[in-house]
Amino acid sequence: MFTGVSTVKTFLWRMFASIALVAATIMTGLGIAATAKISDDIVKIGVLTDMSGSYADITGKGSVEAVKMAVEDFGGKVLGKPIEVIFADHQNKADIASLVSREWFDTKKVDMITDVVTSSVALAVVKIAAEKKKIAIVNGAATSRLTNEDCTPYSVHYAYDTFAVASGTGTTMAKEGGDSWFFITADYAFGQSLEKDVTDVVKAANGRVLGSVKHPLNAADFSSYMLQAQASGAKIIGLANAGGDAVNAVKAAHEFGLVKSGKQKIASLQIDINDVHALGLPIAQGLYSTTGFYWDMNDETRRWSERFFKRIGRMPSMIQAANYSATLHYLLAIAAAGTDDADTVMKKMRELPVNDFFAKDGKIRADGRMVHDMYLVQVKTPAESKRPWDYLNIKVVIPGDQAFRSLAQSVCSLVKNSGKG
Repeated sequence: MFTGVSTVKTFLWRMFASIALVAATIMTGLGIAATAKISDDIVKIGVLTDMSGSYADITGKGSVEAVKMAVEDFGGKVLGKPIEVIFADHQNKADIASLVSREWFDTKKVDMITDVVTSSVALAVVKIAAEKKKIAIVNGAATSRLTNEDCTPYSVHYAYDTFAVASGTGTTMAKEGGDSWFFITADYAFGQSLEKDVTDVVKAANGRVLGSVKHPLNAADFSSYMLQAQASGAKIIGLANAGGDAVNAVKAAHEFGLVKSGKQKIASLQIDINDVHALGLPIAQGLYSTTGFYWDMNDETRRWSERFFKRIGRMPSMIQAANYSATLHYLLAIAAAGTDDADTVMKKMRELPVNDFFAKDGKIRADGRMVHDMYLVQVKTPAESKRPWDYLNIKVVIPGDQAFRSLAQSVCSLVKNSGKG
């Protein structure tokens, strides 16, 4: 099925990038070329990711390649200067991520850091980026704190967040009779934010949370957690985790027969297509999730995803697709601004809409949230799947202004200062 992309398609993609570049340039007037300013005569992008841990499949090498694809499609240069991509494995540790990001900004002359999976890592990195007045575009991490109490003038939360996941999966499960919940939660910022945001949704629907249990990142054995969830009698067992932890938790629930009994349902609040692939449809079938991207949505997503498949050997996750889109948007903003100065580029990124295979009419708000449509999806049964990687049914399209926390609900200081709160 996946035969790659023809020379014609490659040409069309490069032509698209060139047209977009010209359009962005026109928006800022004809004098950009004469006033263009690129620091150090190079634009350097750092992909700070998980290359070997729990999130390596949904980020890692795939995120690095997605960023490289965006740079290649853009033409490899911006305002006549070369674009370089570097990457590092932060091992899902905030202290390592902090050391790397400081070194990148101080000595490697990195202009923008992206991916930044793991919420504790992201919270540390955006703080350093703000201190250094450099740009951080978060795709891998989900905590809604990034655009709320921990927002910064130099960070963008691009792909998704825990508020959107709660709005999609949490609301749907609550409406379908899930009026009692028990959470199995990853014990760090992401899991804590996700549990809180879903709890708010459940309570708003007059439901109850009967309890929760925390587990460490990269937990190998979920047996004790499943026994506690089973004993709670909750109708819904909410898995406030992701990546390898979500895969292991779903497997444990299957082994304990929790779903088969008919008394309890599993809400895998953040599960990506790579996780479904690892589980297999016989185990994953029926699970709900909320995502910002699915490779098989339309011709545009399929074209890009097949190119990605040719390079990586698997279909892209939401995070990997978002890294491509975010990188392209960043480069378009530099071209339109005539400089890679962070303040000027951030202003331009907020002005320009995001229009590509990942998002249509996406917009970056004052709080750094990139607002775009999200999708409630359900994993197909084996009988429904007709070809490789044909895993998801899109059940509901959630408009961006409904999926994400409104500015009126935000405590971000930037919102108050902008007068849009």
